[in-house]
Amino acid sequence: MSVLTLRLAGPLQAWGSSARFARRTTETTPTKSGVIGLLAAALGRPRDADLSDLAALSFAVRIDQAGTRVRDFQTARHADTGKAMPVSERYYLADAVFVAAVAGDDALVQDLHAAVRNPVHLPYLGRRSCPPQGPVDLGIVRDADDPAAVLRDEPWQAAAWHQERHRSLPSVRLTLLAEAAPGDPRGTALRDQPLSFAPSHRRYALRTVVPTAVEVPNPRFQPGGRHHTPAAGRRVRVPPPRHTPEAHLTQLPLQLPLDGH
Repeated sequence: MSVLTLRLAGPLQAWGSSARFARRTTETTPTKSGVIGLLAAALGRPRDADLSDLAALSFAVRIDQAGTRVRDFQTARHADTGKAMPVSERYYLADAVFVAAVAGDDALVQDLHAAVRNPVHLPYLGRRSCPPQGPVDLGIVRDADDPAAVLRDEPWQAAAWHQERHRSLPSVRLTLLAEAAPGDPRGTALRDQPLSFAPSHRRYALRTVVPTAVEVPNPRFQPGGRHHTPAAGRRVRVPPPRHTPEAHLTQLPLQLPLDGH
């Protein structure tokens, strides 16, 4: 058995387990169906393909940076008639970072690892309009079968500016959601266990998850020094970096006209 870990971070994410019609909500953490869909797309599986091997993977997720819930409105018109369609509400998580883990047979996890590093279809964070900010692969932990146990030891993956805000703390307390047996009194039921992604008949079953708190070391902890916050309970505000998408674009060389002038 092996465990594959994924860093799910991007400007926007949307993980809906009950999104229907004109109101598209989002859960506060990635859903199992959403992560399994990401992995299936990376493998290049058709939507109507058998999901039994992926659905059987054990799943856990850790909230490294909760982000902010935001709402957007979208409008559209029919191309032929010009008639306006209903205004839709769409909810997203902005500036969130999660670490997800799946556990399964070595061969399957190895195939998934290769797929997320060289995906057939590019991954997205719940919706196609939500690309990740970078590679999602964090690596494989071999000889392990408990994704929650692996996440307890995974380094804190929050953005640098978010970690800097907590630099006076030697460790941070994060929430981890792990699967539990149905009927566990500590658990919450979510309808995000994928059965089929076929567009004509998508099906999901209930899954029980239990939240726990984990302590993770803060790599930016600064004891004392000029950046230390002396007042107990006082938090230093560190603004997030300015959003400049063009900074990652590569400038193309100047192209001369075909006539050479």
